[in-house]
Amino acid sequence: MDEEEDGKDWKSDVNVEIMAEWFCTNCIDSNPDDESCCGQCGEHRNSGILEQGYLASRDLPEKANDMEQRKDMSDSEIKLHLTFPPLWTPQTDAASTAIGFDERMLLHSEVQTKSHPHPERPDRLRAIMGGLSAAGLFSGLCCMIPSREATLAELEWVHSHSHVEAVEATSLHEASYFGRDTYANNYSALAARLAAGTCIDLMTAIVKGQILNGFALVRPPGHHALSATAMGFCLHNNAALAAKAALSAGAKKVMIIDWDVHHGNGTQEIFDSDSSVLYVSLHRHQAGFFYPGTGAASEVGIKDGEGFSVNIPWPCGGIGDEDYLFAFQNVIMPIVEQFAPDATIISAGFDAAKGDPLGGCQVTPSGYAHMTQLLYSLMKGKLLVVLEGGYNLRSISASAAAVLKVLLGVSPGEIPPSWQPTFAGLLAVSEACVIQSRYWKIDRMSLLNMQMLLSAAETKFKENKNDPRQPVSGPQAEDQPQG
Repeated sequence: MDEEEDGKDWKSDVNVEIMAEWFCTNCIDSNPDDESCCGQCGEHRNSGILEQGYLASRDLPEKANDMEQRKDMSDSEIKLHLTFPPLWTPQTDAASTAIGFDERMLLHSEVQTKSHPHPERPDRLRAIMGGLSAAGLFSGLCCMIPSREATLAELEWVHSHSHVEAVEATSLHEASYFGRDTYANNYSALAARLAAGTCIDLMTAIVKGQILNGFALVRPPGHHALSATAMGFCLHNNAALAAKAALSAGAKKVMIIDWDVHHGNGTQEIFDSDSSVLYVSLHRHQAGFFYPGTGAASEVGIKDGEGFSVNIPWPCGGIGDEDYLFAFQNVIMPIVEQFAPDATIISAGFDAAKGDPLGGCQVTPSGYAHMTQLLYSLMKGKLLVVLEGGYNLRSISASAAAVLKVLLGVSPGEIPPSWQPTFAGLLAVSEACVIQSRYWKIDRMSLLNMQMLLSAAETKFKENKNDPRQPVSGPQAEDQPQG
């Protein structure tokens, strides 16, 4: 008798218990079935975050009848309960803020059963839209731009013909993948065309003065999409297409500010040799060990575009408001003032937000609001905000609301004087200043002050073995401009 036959009647006397689990709607962390709240973020398993975004109670379950109704619905059948802004027309007041959104972008989802939900999921848009609606930000304050699909010719403004064809081919299959992490289903090409078309039309309307600013609430995201390759959850590069639309509409110089926690390698590659587009990115880098590995401070562009890529790479996680604003004040704003863009696009990933399962940073809605306010003041309100990443629903919903309030003219107030950079942040900003001073005027006294503070802090941190994410203190820190 062989081993296989010999083991047929064997039964273990050990009880193997498979623990049931549920995945948190807010942060997609797994939890034991007998727990009612997520052990990672504290969200109740039946919270109303998809309907009310960040304004939903974190702790209390929904009403019993709502809970029973949701049990009988698939994820794709949960509808948005919103009051949409009125539809925009060319005759709409030119001072308005336009929202770009189409429910068909929710059809883009991963259909294969995996051990864990994909972080880039339709619920991201549901929570954002639900939060904006619940906060009353749509009531008479915004308009909704009509959505349309980008044409294949428009997509080839920034992508190769073969890339566009490859994305379009996914509509013939229930499930497709570009690498291990970037999925597509038979609706993904449609969603990607809608996202791109929305960004193109919003940017065109801003440049032509038909609207003041816009917020493109779109997915799939775009800033990792290279000219010939889809990657990093991204199919078409929405921000790059918006920049091309701005140039086509008459802008001479376009700036893209990318504050997604991941470097926008696709956007940088597309405009690497183009001096008409200034690309600025703040991102977690960790000496190239954080996805996608690009975005070192030494990456400044090539050929005619040399000096028009500005990278501020954080050396570790845990970076928060203080360091982002310090970078804006000491690197970004001086360069932007010299570049004097005609149009500005924010690649607004919210995965550097506190609580994000992928980013590991600490930016708050207030931090995002202050960054937006600095750009809003410089551009006199003319901004296009394009949604990129962000995978904690409560964080992205609150952050999106904070940004939209600024677009609507609500100031977040003065930057708190207590916000001082950390050692890690000071290190990254100082390095960026030194490199960018080859191409732009960086205030020498500010740079000298940073280097003196950095030298003193470095000695202190080595002696005391302090956490590099602790604020740098001292008389020099108090002298830094607060905006």
